[in-house]
Amino acid sequence: MAVTLITSFASSSSSSRFHFRSFSSSPSPYSSSFLRFRLPPTLKLAFAVTPLYCSSTARAMAHTIAHATLGLTHPNSTDHPKISFAAKEIDVTEWKGDILAVGVTEKDMVKDVDSKFENPILKKLDAHLGGLLADVSTEEDFSGKPGQSTVLRLPGLGSKRVGLIGLGKSASSHSAFQSLGEAVAAAAKASQASSVAVVLASSEGASNESKLSSASAIASGTVLGLFEDSRYKSESKKPSLKSVDIIGFGTGPELEKKLKYAEDVSYGVIFGRELVNSPANVLTPAVLAEEASNLASMYSDVMTANILNEEQCKELKMGSYLAVAAASANPPHFIHLVYKPSSGTVKTKLALVGKGLTFDSGGYNIKTGPDCSIELMKFDMGGSAAVLGAAKAIGQIKPPGVEVHFIVAACENMISGTGMRPGDVITASNGKTIEVNNTDAEGRLTLADALVYACNQGVDKIVDLATLTGACVVALGTSMAGIYTPSDELAKEVIAASVRSGEKLWRMPMEESYWEMMKSGVADMVNTGGRAGGSITAALFLKQFVNEKVEWMHIDMAGPVWNEKKKAATGFGVATLVEWVQNNSSSS
Repeated sequence: MAVTLITSFASSSSSSRFHFRSFSSSPSPYSSSFLRFRLPPTLKLAFAVTPLYCSSTARAMAHTIAHATLGLTHPNSTDHPKISFAAKEIDVTEWKGDILAVGVTEKDMVKDVDSKFENPILKKLDAHLGGLLADVSTEEDFSGKPGQSTVLRLPGLGSKRVGLIGLGKSASSHSAFQSLGEAVAAAAKASQASSVAVVLASSEGASNESKLSSASAIASGTVLGLFEDSRYKSESKKPSLKSVDIIGFGTGPELEKKLKYAEDVSYGVIFGRELVNSPANVLTPAVLAEEASNLASMYSDVMTANILNEEQCKELKMGSYLAVAAASANPPHFIHLVYKPSSGTVKTKLALVGKGLTFDSGGYNIKTGPDCSIELMKFDMGGSAAVLGAAKAIGQIKPPGVEVHFIVAACENMISGTGMRPGDVITASNGKTIEVNNTDAEGRLTLADALVYACNQGVDKIVDLATLTGACVVALGTSMAGIYTPSDELAKEVIAASVRSGEKLWRMPMEESYWEMMKSGVADMVNTGGRAGGSITAALFLKQFVNEKVEWMHIDMAGPVWNEKKKAATGFGVATLVEWVQNNSSSS
């Protein structure tokens, strides 16, 4: 458990101050308690022990916290329902269950002169429904456009309801089939369905590989679409969906393996979403470190954890990281998980490095103004959430022949008399000095020491992820992340993984001439070069802390980390990272 201990007390006639320090030990299963010790009336010393999460073994997540949270917030217990996916080849009119969901393109919805479907599957379904399916689709102006869906309760089939879900002009991309799965989940939630079947109106001519990837995307979309983070709400509804049959995509062990893979990755994405959604008063650096340790315990056959405290980081000369952490009452925790297959030869060593600012106030360059989004700065650890979400999935999948290091320099960027100031010069663990000209460009300072540490692990390739710059959001918007790397080969690898995972990346230039903006008069460099090309100069800064012999990529995910419409985390990055690791394994 982690315990908050009041270590000193100061008072005057006008004010009182307490200093807090957290200590960690093994996770505690105990319920909330608050212990007080009899002390003189002028001083009370208190320990507070409270759990962050209390989740089921079905979810395979062991969220625990053991310190009192500001506002006395305790997340509710949650159970993510386990969905049983099955691939079947049966007549859709004979399938029995709650909802038969049919994915249709605009071409599938074309009708003949008698207003009857021309598509064979829709025609067959409509014949069993006495023409009502065609009539209703006409009345509701359903044309198969993306985002359109209609669910009808009609007699005549083995299923209680039949749903039509629009796929647009054609359906071939991962995102189109994932959207189909999300629509299926929405329909299941709306009708409290426990069993659903999914079929495409047109799937002729699709290759076996295409069917595998399409079925996988549907499964992923269904799991993610069903997820609702209600841990911090006083009331919540539990979805009732238990089984999904995927019809017409083939059968056999290869498809079953693909569906299981999609499920494992999806629960990794959900874990990442929950981490980002958790408020900063609950998810402190100590709790993030405990979450990482819990993953190592959960997958102890293939995973180990090493959590470095502040003193250990000082011994490693991590002056850049510790300068950012210096102002916070919550001490830093440097997280290092290692995945190593239980058998076989390791051929490739990879490192995934995630920015882990559990809250970013901006420091003395405090975030101000209507567009500063300080209230959303809990998501400044989105990079670490992607890394730990990937760790969860990889621990479950267990790819052979590859060793993976998951590294997070977790801390908060706050304001106090002990914090770094604009103009300070700090020294990173590779000996390079940095003049801090903006305390709100802190993420790169933590990543600097994390990247040096990663290189010292003897890895072949590094990918770091960070909600690093607003400049990248201005350039690319909120749907895609920018990638920066001097390695064309690594760029090809990661972009290919992103295409298969359905996450959007765009390669940005590493314009070396921009480094001129990063020069300091008193140190080796400044930590920010201003607004022009801000995401590029940030990447050039990080490059200074990577060994030239190591292939490296930086992913700026400040845009896609958050869904403003849903006001929730996306879990961006997890699926691409897992796919990339899988492609570097012996099983690829």
